[in-house]
Amino acid sequence: MTLEEMTVEALKRKNLVMACAESCTGGLIAKRITDISGSSAVFNCGIVSYSNGIKEKLLGVREETLRKFGAVSEQTVREMVSGVLSASGADVAVAVSGIAGPLSDNTDKPVGLIYIAVSDGEETRVKRLNNIFDTDIRNCNRISASDEALKMILEIVGD
Repeated sequence: MTLEEMTVEALKRKNLVMACAESCTGGLIAKRITDISGSSAVFNCGIVSYSNGIKEKLLGVREETLRKFGAVSEQTVREMVSGVLSASGADVAVAVSGIAGPLSDNTDKPVGLIYIAVSDGEETRVKRLNNIFDTDIRNCNRISASDEALKMILEIVGD
C-alpha cells in the first residue's frame, strides 16, 4: 500500500478531513491524495501558496514573520498550517515550504532545506529536512517533502 493510500484510509477510519498549503511541492501532496479513489471523502482543499503575497492573503502568514524569518522557516510553516486549517475547516492540515532547487532563492538558505508542519488544531508538529541529492534535485526534493508530509499526517492521525 502506498503512503497516499495509507493516508486516505487512515483519515477515512477516523472520519477526518484534511487540507494542505503547499509552496515548494507545488500541489504534489494534494495530487497524490486525490489520485486515490475515494479521497473526496477526506480531502477538503489544497492551496498552492508559492508567493509570499498569497501566504499572507490566503493563509494569514504575517508580513513580519516573512520579513524576519523568511518563507522557508519553521515560523512560516506554523502560520501556513494554522491558516489553512482555519480557512478550510479541515480536521488535519499540512503545510510545506522549502527550496526545491536546483537554484537557491537568493537567501543564505541551502537547496534542499524544507520545513513541514502538520496540525490537528490542538497539536502542531514541525519537521526540518536538509536534503542533498546529486541528480534530479528539484523532483527529488519535492517527492521527499511530500513523502515526509504524508508520514507526518499518519503520525498525527494516530495510525
